[in-house]
Amino acid sequence: MRPFFVYILRCVDGSYYVGHTDDLELRLAQPVSGAVPGYTESRRPAELIYQCAFESRQDAFERERQIKGWSRAKKEALIAERWEKLPQLSASRKPGSR
Repeated sequence: MRPFFVYILRCVDGSYYVGHTDDLELRLAQPVSGAVPGYTESRRPAELIYQCAFESRQDAFERERQIKGWSRAKKEALIAERWEKLPQLSASRKPGSR
């Protein structure tokens, strides 16, 4: 069974792009070639800085949506594998927790 991937690209402008795919190699080649218009098209080159495999497209899609909702700091903790920081970065984004 082919895995599905959630990935994060760091674009040339320093922004992050989060996506999911079942063909990571092809997806990574697309921003380089400009074959797919969209967010990364004007922010090339983009570098793969995080990836995680899932057994189903649905699981990958749900994780992608979750990560897209995270703050930049929380994404950076994930990329750096600073697992201990994730809960505190989640708590700081809850409404009324300022």
